Amino acid sequence: MIVTFTANPSLDRTVALPGPLARGEVQRAVSVRQESGGKGVNVSRALVASGLDSLAVLPGADGDPVLAGLREQGVPFVSLPIDEPLRTNVALTEPGGVTTKINEPGPVLAADQQEALIKLLLESSRGASWVVLAGSLPPGFPENFYAMVARRIREAGNGTAPLIAVDSSGAPLAASLTDAGSSDDGTGSGATPGSGKPDLLKPNAEELAELAAAAGFAPATGDELEADPAAAAAAAAAVVRSGVGAVLATLGSKGAVLVTADGAWLATHPPVAAVSTVGAGDSALAGYLLAHGRGSAPADCLRQAVAHGAAAASLPGSTVPAVHQTTPDAVTITALRKD
Repeated sequence: MIVTFTANPSLDRTVALPGPLARGEVQRAVSVRQESGGKGVNVSRALVASGLDSLAVLPGADGDPVLAGLREQGVPFVSLPIDEPLRTNVALTEPGGVTTKINEPGPVLAADQQEALIKLLLESSRGASWVVLAGSLPPGFPENFYAMVARRIREAGNGTAPLIAVDSSGAPLAASLTDAGSSDDGTGSGATPGSGKPDLLKPNAEELAELAAAAGFAPATGDELEADPAAAAAAAAAVVRSGVGAVLATLGSKGAVLVTADGAWLATHPPVAAVSTVGAGDSALAGYLLAHGRGSAPADCLRQAVAHGAAAASLPGSTVPAVHQTTPDAVTITALRKD
């Protein structure tokens, strides 16, 4: 069982345009899609589509459209009832896959609601193989929320806690690496039982640049890392040395790199006709977890991650692919140096 936690889920509306976005003009949409979303929700959707057991943990009133969408798709979930409606995010997609996103902030959860949400997650994650902490945080949540939750999961597990993956951005992502409460020994051997650092981080190139700078790596931009997979691997290695178990960094059309304490690999997929990039990174994480659950070697986990990401980019809206829609045999794996 893989449990996903989405503190700030959304109803994702994707509006497909017939041409480039024209600011200040009236344009007619080609199509409109609506799906339950949020990073963790998307990971659960992709896992369930491929036949894996997954449980989504999230806030939301029983009649909220996000929860209704999960029921319709057959995605198991548990939710913390709240009074406010969940947010709606809008993605505008142009031909060729160029995507413009407008994300709402989400409902405010009081301190007691935040604690109730954590307890719901702790109860739901007993016996799970992975817990995925994903997405932005609602207004009022502490920046180190994911690091704190990771520590509590490990404390509750008493030596048998699930592995923890984090896929976020900005301050919550940085705190997963730098949180002062972490007890990691700094040897790069992975997260320790009392640590708030994850077993897996899934940044994009821009987020990797921020994480690497926090880990003491030479400054680089996301564009530079995306254009140079070797540099991306070196940056990810600096993050791993800080105490994270592994880094799966997606590099857009350039593929992805995976760095662990034992190696570094680049995976590339032949170009696909991009329709929408919404949720492609979430699908990549799902592909990695799918392969990991099968006992695949790290390079093959990366292979399935890139195959899933490429398949997602070729589908409309935030549609997630099932494993039979992916082409892992088309993925090329190259071993890289970590430094």
